[in-house]
Amino acid sequence: MSKGLKYLLVSLPTSISPSNDHDEALTALRSAVTTDYATVFPFQIPEFKIGTLDALVQQADDLAKLAQGCEAVVGKVGDSLRNILEGDEEKISQQKTVNDKPAEQYLKSFHWNKVKYRADKPLGEVVVTLQKEISSIDNDVKNKYNQYNQVKTSLTTLQRKQTGNLSNKSLTAIVDPSLVIQNSEYLETHLIAVPNTITKDFLKTYETISPMIVPRSAQLIDADDEFTLYAVTTFKKHSSEFVHKCRESKWTPRDFKYKEGGKEEEQKEVERVGKDERKVWGEALRLGRTAWGEAVMAWVHVLALRVFVETVLRYGLPLQFVCGLLRTTPKLAKKARSSLDVSYSYLAGNAFGRDKKGRVAKDDSATSADMQAAGHMGNDGDYAAYVCYEFEIQ
Repeated sequence: MSKGLKYLLVSLPTSISPSNDHDEALTALRSAVTTDYATVFPFQIPEFKIGTLDALVQQADDLAKLAQGCEAVVGKVGDSLRNILEGDEEKISQQKTVNDKPAEQYLKSFHWNKVKYRADKPLGEVVVTLQKEISSIDNDVKNKYNQYNQVKTSLTTLQRKQTGNLSNKSLTAIVDPSLVIQNSEYLETHLIAVPNTITKDFLKTYETISPMIVPRSAQLIDADDEFTLYAVTTFKKHSSEFVHKCRESKWTPRDFKYKEGGKEEEQKEVERVGKDERKVWGEALRLGRTAWGEAVMAWVHVLALRVFVETVLRYGLPLQFVCGLLRTTPKLAKKARSSLDVSYSYLAGNAFGRDKKGRVAKDDSATSADMQAAGHMGNDGDYAAYVCYEFEIQ
């Protein structure tokens, strides 16, 4: 896991070294940043089939949106794992791997997956493949996690019926069926859960809250720490009024129908749903672990494509560039970029105005917003003269 880390993907023309050599350009990049602010690792990006300039510009926009989508999916899958594992950070961290290794190790040894994402295909096709993959990951995790939530809710409801208080728990194992009038044409027995603090009021008033209540019919059935359960008999034609008045008095009417073998059936249902919950929990965990790694992998490939497309747009053809992965922290990232700005601001040429000290001047707000979205701006909103994308994997 790369918690507390920040990464910068930086692309520079190999001309930053006098020899125009790739390895020497990487050494120059390391020297520009220094180990005080970041550790630089080589980041290999293959060459792709480049279409027209218009297509590249459109792909740059598509990739910017896709990168945001990938980041969101990684976050959602992480949240699902957190919920499944009840916030246990150690266990969550163990599940977050990419190709069975920590995300940091995957990034440091990144190689383009030519089997999943064919580099020999047109660039637009590679983008579509990644779009479909991240959408599929999102849907799969969402569906499985919804399934898990549903079965977990069902189990919780059943368990509450077994272990709750007398106002909501199952009465199957509590009520003796001989205390309940059944199959009578005129009379009906009601089971009422009364808060213990008002049982005296109940006994004083229950006979008069509605018409045709059988006098002295209240029978104590059971009691717990919060409620006392009584059986009261009324005439059927006034049952609904009695139930309504009970609720007004803060007494809880309980539905009860005797069923032969009901207690055993309820226990079997709890066991069945509990077994389903454990099964779906395992499926959701396995899917979450796999999906997190695949989502991170897709995201990093999208970032690599963003670097490639922007490198072509920035530095032109023939492609001669070096890409480095800068491992830093959120606190030091700004200083790392400042070091890069000092070393490579000249790459902006005359495309942008400069202040009296020779620094690239800020443009109007609309242009700045567009450049920020494209990854050309630093943390402080200044224009970056080189290709750079920042990201964190939580």
